[in-house]
Parts: sequence; C-alpha cells; structure tokens
Amino acid sequence: MSLWLLGFIVGLVVVLLVAALLIGILIEARRIRGLARQAGELVQAIDANTRGIWALRDTHGVALALLRGAEAIQGNAAAIVRAVSDAHIDQDAA
Repeated sequence: MSLWLLGFIVGLVVVLLVAALLIGILIEARRIRGLARQAGELVQAIDANTRGIWALRDTHGVALALLRGAEAIQGNAAAIVRAVSDAHIDQDAA
C-alpha cells in the first residue's frame, strides 16, 4: 500500500466525518428553527391573552375618577338635603 493511497483514504475519512457533522448541524438547526417558530406563536398567544391585564391600569384610573365624581355628587346631595331641611325647619318655626 503506497503512502498516496493511505493519504487518500485518510482524507476521504476526514471528509466523510466533516460531512456527517455538517448534516447533523443542519438537522439540529432545522429543529431549532421549528422550535423557535412554535415559541414565537406561543409568545403571540400569551401577548394576546394578557393585553386585558395591562388595560386594567387604565380601567383602574377611570374607576377612581368615577368614584371621585360619585363622592362629589354625594357631598353636593348631602348639602342640598341639609339646606332643604334647614329651610323646612325655619318655615315650621315661623
């Protein structure tokens, strides 16, 4: 067996090993790409499902404004009741 033939066989084995490794890398890259797509779809679904939670901050602000308005109305109504009651008592006393 000549050195040339031995070098050729060793080179062929190296090329085949490199090719096998590259094929393995390509297979794993495709698998990772598929998993990344699934993860992206899942993230979009989670985002769509949790948008309502982030809107609660706005809802809370509106609810507080409504509460303040209701408290103001209650205060004004109480003042009106007191004024009417006082006027009624004054009329009865006269």
